[in-house]
Amino acid sequence: MTERTPLLHYRLSTSVNESERRLPRPGADPEQHPGSPRQRSNQQRQPKKLSVFFGVVVPTLLSMFSVVLFLRIGFVVGQSGLYQAIAMFLVAYFIICMTVLSVCAISTNGALDAGGAYYMISRALGPEFGGSIGLMFFLANVCGSALYVLGLVEAIVATFGVPEDGTAATSPYQVLPSGYWWSLLYATGIALICLLVCLVGAHIYAKATFIIFLVVMVVLGTIFISFFAVHPRTIVLPSSAAFNPPVNGTGPGFPTTANFTGFKLDTLLGNLWGDYTLDYTTGTTMTFATVFAVMFNGCTGIMAGANISGDLKNPSYSIPRGTITAVIFTFIIYNLLSVLVACSCDRILLQRDYSFLRDINIWHPFVTVGVYCSTISASMSNLIGASRILYALARDDLFGKVFSPAKKTSQGGNPWVSVLISWFLVQLVLFSGKLNTIASIVTIFFLLVYAAVDLACLALEWASAPNFRPTFRYFTWHTCVLGIIGCAVMMFLINAIYASASIAFMLLLLLLIHYLSPTSSWGYISQALIFHQVRKYLLMLDVRKDHVKFWRPQILLMVSNPRSCVGLITFINDIKKSGLYVLGHVQLGDLNTLPSDPLQSQYDSWLSLVDHLNIKAFVNLTLADSVRHGIQHLLFISGLGGMRPNTLVLGFYDDCPPKDKLIDPSLSPSQPTDPLGPLQELEHEPLFHFSSLRGSSDRPDRGEFGNGKTVGPQEYVAIIADAMKMLKNVVLARYFNNFDRAQALSSPRKGAVYVDVWPVNLLRPDSCSYVDTCSLFLLQLACILNMVRAWRKAKLRIFLCVEEGRSVRGSEEKLGQLLKELRIKAQIFPVPWDQQVALHWQRQSDWSKKQMSQSSDERKEEEEEEEVEENEDDYVNSFPSNATRLSNDYLSAVNKLILDQARPPPAVRFLYLPRPPADTRRYTAYLHQLELLTQELGPTLLIHGVTPVITTDL
Repeated sequence: MTERTPLLHYRLSTSVNESERRLPRPGADPEQHPGSPRQRSNQQRQPKKLSVFFGVVVPTLLSMFSVVLFLRIGFVVGQSGLYQAIAMFLVAYFIICMTVLSVCAISTNGALDAGGAYYMISRALGPEFGGSIGLMFFLANVCGSALYVLGLVEAIVATFGVPEDGTAATSPYQVLPSGYWWSLLYATGIALICLLVCLVGAHIYAKATFIIFLVVMVVLGTIFISFFAVHPRTIVLPSSAAFNPPVNGTGPGFPTTANFTGFKLDTLLGNLWGDYTLDYTTGTTMTFATVFAVMFNGCTGIMAGANISGDLKNPSYSIPRGTITAVIFTFIIYNLLSVLVACSCDRILLQRDYSFLRDINIWHPFVTVGVYCSTISASMSNLIGASRILYALARDDLFGKVFSPAKKTSQGGNPWVSVLISWFLVQLVLFSGKLNTIASIVTIFFLLVYAAVDLACLALEWASAPNFRPTFRYFTWHTCVLGIIGCAVMMFLINAIYASASIAFMLLLLLLIHYLSPTSSWGYISQALIFHQVRKYLLMLDVRKDHVKFWRPQILLMVSNPRSCVGLITFINDIKKSGLYVLGHVQLGDLNTLPSDPLQSQYDSWLSLVDHLNIKAFVNLTLADSVRHGIQHLLFISGLGGMRPNTLVLGFYDDCPPKDKLIDPSLSPSQPTDPLGPLQELEHEPLFHFSSLRGSSDRPDRGEFGNGKTVGPQEYVAIIADAMKMLKNVVLARYFNNFDRAQALSSPRKGAVYVDVWPVNLLRPDSCSYVDTCSLFLLQLACILNMVRAWRKAKLRIFLCVEEGRSVRGSEEKLGQLLKELRIKAQIFPVPWDQQVALHWQRQSDWSKKQMSQSSDERKEEEEEEEVEENEDDYVNSFPSNATRLSNDYLSAVNKLILDQARPPPAVRFLYLPRPPADTRRYTAYLHQLELLTQELGPTLLIHGVTPVITTDL
């Protein structure tokens, strides 16, 4: 590991800030110069930052050496035996080491601020995980502080408390009253002392802990010396008759004394294996899990240094070195002490006297002082850590105004309100009364937090983000996974109910923060992981393996102005069938003549529109010299790999005045079926920065074609032709300006909701084919719409155009058989259209007579035009030469036929869209025919399919 490796931007900002401090600004107050007396006094008033030893090593050692070292090491060995005790320490430190590696990796990846583990997790995993785990870690530190206070009270009562069973005191110092309420009073006094120290600030706490550290080290040295220096002796066991129910071990016939034997082989052999019995302080039977829960509290102090990361000189440097040093030292001490205890103390002494280290010490008060110092230090460490986490949570506003008072700090930067709130919660936990009672809860909380830290590091590693390059490299994703598994297994072994409840509570907090908290700028690890996985699967999505069975619509909807396209945008969202959906927009302009890209500032409005309409769509904007070229760009570049648009949707080219649907809530899209909709209604309406509609009072029509439009009819049809040349399906949507899905599906008229499908090219009176590619594409889209939950109750009506002389029943049965094979449920309605066809041929005959009267030159010119058309095979199949001579009377008659069949009117119609003519001079006539065909039909889709999309095979 290198000495110091801060991030590059941190170095640059530091150098810039240093230069700014050295050079006074012109006109600035001389007293504000870095060298002025005022500045020197301000620097002197600021608390000094803590070093590695004072800020990390000392707090971590004291937190880990507290209760277990002095009050529960005999309990662990006496209940579980030496073998299982060592196994417990190995398991606990395995979990701890995996977590420490993750902590070191995250802490060396950037500058840390106040909040410790919460800051790490929230900035790594995002606000949802950070806030939920941060609150759990806050509660863990609160309960941990109360646990250490109760341990100190237990030591005080054991030394100075009057026996509760009424027996005579064995020491002249036993003068304090005993009992639950007295113990609660002592615990309250100790908590007040911790509160006063923490209110002063972390710097005074660090000085106090260093003195305590020296005392604990001296006491620890005397304990090791005592095992060799003290002669064997008999020790009177403490009375337990005051506990309810009383432990039978204090009754007649049970030993009231136990022996310190010194180093004997018989003693060691008697302490090798487990012998779980009643805990004399609570009266409950111990198991491996309950003993481990108590023991693990001696390992939970690894975050003591990280919790005060905001008070460290260099957290990225201090936390790894200090934490690893403390973990190694405590592991050696715990195992060495376990071996010494097992070799020299009777099993009954270990099980029935948790303060036996005091009785075998060369001077009894040594251990008492050590217990007092270490436990009160650990309690202060957890209290100040909890306050820093609460302060960080409040400052990030993840829970709204609930924690807003905790933001207040003193002049020195100490969050005194957070300290008071933390102390109050500690006081509530003290009502539990006994250390072993809350040990399981504290352990589960800490294990959950450690698993979250491992998860954060694992997610950063798996995301492969280039900016995740910690200077601490002694970790892999394997260590993170092992840490998560170890924490999860031990949580459920200790107490499955507590573990499940803790996880459920964390998930509830996660959901609340996800839906109620504002968007943060920390970065979301979920986005990095999604990007990593999407890239991998996009590479696996091989277009050469596409099959018609798995075809789905992937739609590019061109939007001129979203203000008038709300109905169409939401409707197209229904027919995408889990496919790609892209909102495309072309802005006219030339980047050479612009100072910057004008599209960058528009993306936020488009993304806000997507969120507001509750649709699943991407946004793709482009800058081009014409709308036609812009759409070509989008068709070429939209999507990646196998996820590319295969269908182009355009609004119909007509003169209907647009209406703004983003200003009137009553005209907004139908309410989503999302159960979380009410939560979304509480939020403010998003601000959209879209231009006003053409023809509005604040925007005069200045379009290129005089009607406010930026595209003319010729270019519009050319766009359709371009898309078909690129083998894209084309959909033209008309009369969707006022479309409202909720209104269409819940109309006041009685009866079912209908979707009408006309799978016949109505611009070809000489053909009634409904089995070509385009007709089948219509049926597929109608079926897809009917599969959407909101449209599931709608009924499909397929209209079959038939002529006199053809078998109506045979055509109907043939179409019914096709629908059966295609698994499409629909009603078939034969529609005679002899009158319309006759009208067409009558007009055609009139045209022939007119042609006979033309000159030879005029006929020759027309024959040349038809020859050009005959050379276009696709064009002949769908738009024959005589189609350009369809009369207005015929088109109006077909339009009336469609309207007459709509009883009741459908919610939407699907019509066949023929190809544009090959002769570009006939584009305007083509568009005019489509306009007459769809006149007053209501929401209508003109659809042309170019690729097979449906099959009867499995």
